[in-house]
Amino acid sequence: QVQLVESGGGLVQAGGSLRLSCAASTRTFRTYGMGWFRQAPGKERKFVTAISWNGDNTNYADSVKGRFTISRDNAKNTVYLQMNSLKSEDTAVYYCAADSWGLGTRGAYEYDYWGQGTQVTVSS
Repeated sequence: QVQLVESGGGLVQAGGSLRLSCAASTRTFRTYGMGWFRQAPGKERKFVTAISWNGDNTNYADSVKGRFTISRDNAKNTVYLQMNSLKSEDTAVYYCAADSWGLGTRGAYEYDYWGQGTQVTVSS
């Protein structure tokens, strides 16, 4: 069982930045692909970005390309999401997830473990 704990959410003005962190409670973190998803009120959970087990491959939703950056530190069992130039439409609960295949894909169904989420609110 892998536990994932997100942190770093909060309230920020449009145009501002936030960095989310997701800490994993497993010694095999380096074998997992990691993803970030978000869910706005009344909407479905959507893919944001993902990274492969070794960090060589990343994927981004079109809506965040050029503004968000995913990274990981396998020594710290942590994945990060740097969010810049935030917009009101980025407001959502952000979830990190772990993929045991290690690929870091776009499909939520590919992920085996999920965190509880952290709220990001962007005021316009």
